[in-house]
Amino acid sequence: MSHQLQLSRAQIELTQEVEVVDECGRLSSIHIPIERDLTVYVDKRELVTLMTIGANPELLVLGYLKNQRLIRNIADIASVQVDWEVGAAAVITHSGIDRIEERTAKKIVTTGCGQGTVFGALMGDLDQIHLPEEASVKQSVVVSIVDTIRRHPSVYKKAGSVHACALFSKGGELLQFVEDVGRHNAVDAIAGKMWLENLPGEDKIFYTTGRLTSEMVIKAAQMGIPILLSRSGTTAMGLQLAQQLGISLFSRCSGSHFLLLSHRQRLQADPSDA
Repeated sequence: MSHQLQLSRAQIELTQEVEVVDECGRLSSIHIPIERDLTVYVDKRELVTLMTIGANPELLVLGYLKNQRLIRNIADIASVQVDWEVGAAAVITHSGIDRIEERTAKKIVTTGCGQGTVFGALMGDLDQIHLPEEASVKQSVVVSIVDTIRRHPSVYKKAGSVHACALFSKGGELLQFVEDVGRHNAVDAIAGKMWLENLPGEDKIFYTTGRLTSEMVIKAAQMGIPILLSRSGTTAMGLQLAQQLGISLFSRCSGSHFLLLSHRQRLQADPSDA
């Protein structure tokens, strides 16, 4: 299916070097992320402008369309072409988006860094999401994932000011790592990758450096992922939705420490820890 989808391979610098003066008057240089706007057009109709560092623009656009539930089947998309000279992503579909004016009329500004925006329909149809109850994760895998993120090369280590999201296998293998100015962009890019490669979510683990808000929990559920880890904390609505949707939330993950807030039956102690 995905081989028929035409994607550009737009690349661009993610950071720039700038001169700074510290509190002692010493001159030095540092790197900072380059935040840029990417306006998404669907069949020549302007849909949304995303603020992004541009690391995975085609995947970001695909994941945004999927997570906003604007396009259900990736086979309905003919091409995604990103042009950084004009800051635009042109999406061509085979038959358009049904009722696009109605479905994009209501917008909600989220708590995402860079102020993410979702369409109101994102909160609907949650009762149709069913995650596998038998999904589980070993405690050693949780610790291993946190360590893998700590050691992984990143824009954050070079320039800071970005969030990271990552997709892991049940055994803790890193499958995809994405950074962006907002965690909502990073999760969308991973959703785009999974959609493009038809990857199931029920045997995956999702990690984010950002807060586990309602938006993040809903998107993880839509990706079919039952286990969600964060270096940060959660919100009350994020926890409520996780309990409702069947997601295990691990927050404050650092070193071997974590806090498991929901669906605790999924955590398996290793034989050596029993």
